[in-house]
Amino acid sequence: MPENAFDVLKSRGLVQNCTDESEVRELFDQGPVVAYVGYDPTAGSLHVGHLFTLMAVMHLERCGHHPIVLLGGGTAMVGDPSGKTELRQMLSRSEIAANTTRIASQVGNIFGGLGAHSVVIDNSEWLLELNYIDFLRDIGSQFSVNRMLTAESYKQRLERGLSFIEFNYQLLQAYDFLQIHKRYGCRLQMGGDDQWGNILAGVDLVRRLSRERVHGLTFPLQVTAAGEKMGKTSNGAVWLDRERMSPYDYYQHWVNTNDRDVKRMLGFFTFLPMEEIAIVENLDGALVNAAKSILAFEATAIAHGQEEAKAAHAAALGAFGGREIPVDLLKTSSIPRTGLGSSADVPTTTLAIDNSTDGIPLIQIMVDVGLAKSKKDARRLIEQGAVKLGDETITDSTKKLQQTDLSAKGVLLRCGKKRLHRIKC
Repeated sequence: MPENAFDVLKSRGLVQNCTDESEVRELFDQGPVVAYVGYDPTAGSLHVGHLFTLMAVMHLERCGHHPIVLLGGGTAMVGDPSGKTELRQMLSRSEIAANTTRIASQVGNIFGGLGAHSVVIDNSEWLLELNYIDFLRDIGSQFSVNRMLTAESYKQRLERGLSFIEFNYQLLQAYDFLQIHKRYGCRLQMGGDDQWGNILAGVDLVRRLSRERVHGLTFPLQVTAAGEKMGKTSNGAVWLDRERMSPYDYYQHWVNTNDRDVKRMLGFFTFLPMEEIAIVENLDGALVNAAKSILAFEATAIAHGQEEAKAAHAAALGAFGGREIPVDLLKTSSIPRTGLGSSADVPTTTLAIDNSTDGIPLIQIMVDVGLAKSKKDARRLIEQGAVKLGDETITDSTKKLQQTDLSAKGVLLRCGKKRLHRIKC
């Protein structure tokens, strides 16, 4: 018999709040449960923060349930005030539609294909055809403004200014739950803990109008041991789109995980058994570094597939040398335990540098290849001694890369211990 899905989520630290734990656990024991999580397509890619919640959805699928990924083609036109300090930039309908298409494809790839037991839907299907007067009579009449204003997402914004369009967001999200309940028999809405107020509103609306017991569950908002928001780097979000962040750089993000976060991240971002993961807490030195490699491999395989994970792992070995992966460490991982690396998979950029030019400013190259977010940032890294060109530490921020700096195979430009890029001409 498959494990109870609620217990699986709980054991991996994926549950923050729940309308009724005992009822939700019992619900999962009664048979396949339809549950959904939603994302507004405000960008053309999801990032690691979204993957955190998608992992929970995939755990439900692996336990035999029927998850739904809802893309907010309709709600993205309004804007969710939760966690925002000001009104979100409005996107055009064409931008939202393009983002929705890209994200739907991305979710399908992560799930390894979508079918009868896991689907992606778009709330524009019912929201864009709403009659406003009917909506106010049928749905708006079920909401108390006084109660809505007690929601944390609204309270935080009232001091800075809350637009009327954003004030409607909770009604629309609640209406989503009602529609998905009617159309698909959905019994559970899930989301980040900043969505707790919106989720409760949806649960209340469905219970009022359908007279059925439905539930809500939230995942914890994640910060690293250093107190930083999970999935953020000095250069921005950790994107799942390979055009925004290469599989190699994605792999390196996980290799650079803080030692104190490795066990948690293995629970969150891999499907490895928790009984294996439990031992990581007591590792140090080379063993915890090996565990980071396994985390990086497994997380990359989920986001980009096994072949990309193998290529990123080989590139890391080729760039930084071998890292022994003991055969009995997290043994269900499919990471290659032996083998030589391949420098061919190191991110590479070819530049037009020849003898007729006086070179290209190194700080500009660092920005262009993603090793620095700005020229100011690049200059600071150089002056701090964090940048190497081949084996030479660069301390002159006015340095220009010339053809004589490159061998036939190019040169490795390193920033810190773990970030690098091959430059060729």
